[in-house]
Amino acid sequence: MAEGLPLRVVDIYAGYGKLEILHGVNMYAEPGELVAIVGPNGSGKSTLLKTIMGFTSIYRGKIIIGDKDMTRTPPNKKPYHGVTYVPQVNNVFPSLSVEENLKIAGLVLRDTGKLKRKMEEVFDMFPVLRERRRQKAGTLSGGERQMLAIGRALMMEPRLMLLDEPTAALSPKVAEEVFRTIVQIAKSGITVVLVEQNAKRALEISDRGYIMVQGQVIYEGPSSEILSHPELGKLYLGLLK
Repeated sequence: MAEGLPLRVVDIYAGYGKLEILHGVNMYAEPGELVAIVGPNGSGKSTLLKTIMGFTSIYRGKIIIGDKDMTRTPPNKKPYHGVTYVPQVNNVFPSLSVEENLKIAGLVLRDTGKLKRKMEEVFDMFPVLRERRRQKAGTLSGGERQMLAIGRALMMEPRLMLLDEPTAALSPKVAEEVFRTIVQIAKSGITVVLVEQNAKRALEISDRGYIMVQGQVIYEGPSSEILSHPELGKLYLGLLK
């Protein structure tokens, strides 16, 4: 059982260069919690994940992960603190094999024996990747690539995982498989923050949810409460349809 890291985003103002996207965002995730961030397109959901990981300009506020202030910690250092990020696109090395993709991610472990054990755990979670281990990642189906991207993140033994639109462009059947995997990861003790366009399904599998609109959190609460709210779906562009 993994020991999840707590996350605190405190009054964050962030964006790209001089373009401010996030305006005073506050959010948190408890150890082992699965938190969904939903909202209309362009609401700043993906930017929030990138800000937590360190890919944006932070103008004000703090990112606290565990007991450390990681506001200025660069992205390449975050995995060594137990934080991994799975972007929506460009999340595998297409010219490398499945096995090579996993091995590169596992270098964070700095232990060959542990790397092999972790790879077997990933193959147990995604049997299709074991079958495709010698195949170049660029030849995989969309669903298989997404499984590999999540597998790469798991190779780093994360305690906090950030997932950006993991079911985008996947068939409903494959998307459901990915959702089941995310639930399994959270149940293992890893803290998971999920940005997802399929708001209804994301809220159904998560503990708590945040609704973002125009770079701000406009509602936060237990996911079941958001799902049962009579007005939220109507107000925010068919969010829960």
